[in-house]
Amino acid sequence: MHAPESTRPRNFDLIAFDWDGTLYDSTAIITRCIQAAVRDVGGTVPSDKEASYVIGMGLAQALAHAAPDVPSQRYPMLAERYKHHYGQHLNDISLFEGVLPLLHALRARQHLLAVATGKSRVGLDLALASADLHGVFDASRTADETAGKPHARMLLELMAECGVPAARVLMVGDTTHDLLLARNAGCASVAVSYGAHDTAGFAALGPLYVAHSVADLHAWLIDHA
Repeated sequence: MHAPESTRPRNFDLIAFDWDGTLYDSTAIITRCIQAAVRDVGGTVPSDKEASYVIGMGLAQALAHAAPDVPSQRYPMLAERYKHHYGQHLNDISLFEGVLPLLHALRARQHLLAVATGKSRVGLDLALASADLHGVFDASRTADETAGKPHARMLLELMAECGVPAARVLMVGDTTHDLLLARNAGCASVAVSYGAHDTAGFAALGPLYVAHSVADLHAWLIDHA
């Protein structure tokens, strides 16, 4: 018989979530926007797999990786075209079904919650506002205000802000960038299979679990986090 959610002991005090592809159902649209931006500047359009691989990186790093034949002097135009295409879809993207109940359940158990994302600060704040999530997260870091994934700095800053040691921190994400970020920061991780990256690369990075839906993630976090 399961103990009530609110009375189970916590194994982790801080749970840090990636945004796109983990909480936010945006992977397909981001992939299409990357492809459109590369096409606009005359580069070789990346495949779906190549474009989705860079999700989670900072924008400049992601676009450079996705469009290696585009000269660096055209990166500002590439970024502008990506933002243009993405901006046209802001009203088409939403949280995955079940995310809000999951976050509220974790807060009810007194977990601290954070976002560690490759988005920009402006982009994350827009998403948080549109998703009516103000006050749900205790802290957040974006790629333009710290080092991008998988550098440890993003998580280290969140740990310092929240006053939580690495042993009590869990990173949840949908890409190998997220799992590497956790490893580099000395934290545990959980992966989700419904986002940007194929699960084949997850095992080598040692996630505690791979969740195949938000409901699956919810159940595991309540039982084990």
